[in-house]
Amino acid sequence: MSITDLCRSSAPDGTKARLGQDFSRLNVVPQRHLARTLGTIAAAIVLLAALNSVLGNPRWGWPVFAEWFLSEPVLVGLGRTLLLTALGALFGFALGTVLALARVSSSPLLVAVAWGFIWLFRSIPLIVLLLILNNLGYLYETVALGVPFTDITFASWSTTQLMTPFLAAVLGLTLNLGAFSAEVIRGGILSVDQGQHEAAAALGLPRRHQARRIVLPQAMRSIVPTAFNEIIGLAKGTSVVYVLALPELFYTIQIIYRRNLEVIPLLMVATVWYLIILSVLSVIQYHVERHYARGALRTLPPNAFRLVLARLGLVSLYPSAAPLPQPVPHGGQAVQPAGDWTASLPQGGTVEIRGVTKSFGALTVLDDVTLTMPAGSVTAIIGPSGSGKSTLLRTINHLERVDRGFIAIDGELIGYRREGDTLYELKEAEILTRRTEVGMVFQNFNLFPHLTVLQNVTEAPVAVRGLSRDEAERQAHDLLARVGLADKANAYPRQLSGGQQQRVAIARTLALKPKVLLFDEPTSALDPELVGEVLDVIKELARSGITLIIVTHEIGFAREVADSIVFMEQGRVVETGAPAQILTHPRHSRTAAFLAKVL
Repeated sequence: MSITDLCRSSAPDGTKARLGQDFSRLNVVPQRHLARTLGTIAAAIVLLAALNSVLGNPRWGWPVFAEWFLSEPVLVGLGRTLLLTALGALFGFALGTVLALARVSSSPLLVAVAWGFIWLFRSIPLIVLLLILNNLGYLYETVALGVPFTDITFASWSTTQLMTPFLAAVLGLTLNLGAFSAEVIRGGILSVDQGQHEAAAALGLPRRHQARRIVLPQAMRSIVPTAFNEIIGLAKGTSVVYVLALPELFYTIQIIYRRNLEVIPLLMVATVWYLIILSVLSVIQYHVERHYARGALRTLPPNAFRLVLARLGLVSLYPSAAPLPQPVPHGGQAVQPAGDWTASLPQGGTVEIRGVTKSFGALTVLDDVTLTMPAGSVTAIIGPSGSGKSTLLRTINHLERVDRGFIAIDGELIGYRREGDTLYELKEAEILTRRTEVGMVFQNFNLFPHLTVLQNVTEAPVAVRGLSRDEAERQAHDLLARVGLADKANAYPRQLSGGQQQRVAIARTLALKPKVLLFDEPTSALDPELVGEVLDVIKELARSGITLIIVTHEIGFAREVADSIVFMEQGRVVETGAPAQILTHPRHSRTAAFLAKVL
């Protein structure tokens, strides 16, 4: 019996005739919302009443408005307003960026100076600042360029002649906006997840490259809305420069209405022009926000112009919309090794850890840790949460600086340079270079969300290894194919499943061809059904000859792939040994107690 027959047999007699009918040709009437309809009608009435009161009242002087709206004096004033806005925004945000970077620097003096500047110029009203700058010649007769605190002077100018009203206006707007924009930019920088900084550092990307390609593009999502508010405020704030007798838009309007006494029509001229400026800036803001939303949203909002045209029925809303990349289920095409795909990877390095101690304040996280991981070995580090496993991993690639002890790879110290009996701590650029030999795959993936999968994998080889873009992309496509993600190259991380993201993270790390590969609980952020996707790739790597150090809670996986297992607790190494010995016949009672709970 079919489902339809079953339904008919169990349905009341009055409904049997209607079951199984074709409803596709019937019209659908949406539910009516009375309150919403009444609200729409009320809003339309208020809008029409407002328009009628403004357009129908002859006292608004619309003929006078039309006469002056496109007049030459008004357009000249408008041009000066736009120029002041553009220069103030350009120089103000440039100054704000410098101040913001100083505020987040590690130098206490730079932080203090930047904070003092921001405090001062946010406190001074703009009109007061403009008047002080315009009268700067009273305080300083000349402005000189030379060597400070000496009599050496290269050039000098009369302050009165140099500080014209226009320059005073630009400088005042710049200083004012710079102070406010600095906090906007600093807030955007602080909004970027710390994992993004660590991932960029782990890949060895130079500091400037980190800021330009990783941090600032993500910070822009937080910066742009408030920044455009500041720019819009700046455009309106240019009206304050009337105190300098500088004929921008508002001052020009004042001059005209003082002559013809048509105050309201002339003020409406200024109002409409400010509305137009605001509207143009709002459209620009929409598209800038849309640009920086790439990767943060699964589907970008439609282009504003296309949205209007689509409403008119002239174009389709999503002309090139393609289905989003779908996760590859475990057991499908998760990993596609073509022969021994790990043969091209470098041989591993020997990791030596000697007496490493690390504390955070009064808390000792690592306590005199000494270990040796032979070249090409696979070491699994297990233990309860808070035992120092992840911190130990982070000290190996110098993401955490140790308080005591040393770590070396193939006899080369991490973070230091030896000359005789003296050790010199390396500069950050040198640490970043050496860090490329030690790849790291993070627990939470830490992919760069604003870059595509392909860009994530090629970023470090191009910036650090110096590969050409074409060569880096060829290598990236090969690595993505090896981990079963060849068809995801142009997707953004947010469009992938957790298992796929972690496999991209592995491919990104392998692109640098490191000697040592660190895994910080690579499966803990994944659903159980996705764990196998990642573990399959790590099993392949375990046979490659790269030195693997894996912090994991997957005891069964550790038993299968590890050459040795390290058990840690309270920052100390409690026991080390082969998987069979540690997991079957642990020597230490604490190891046995831990395994009894997790096995």
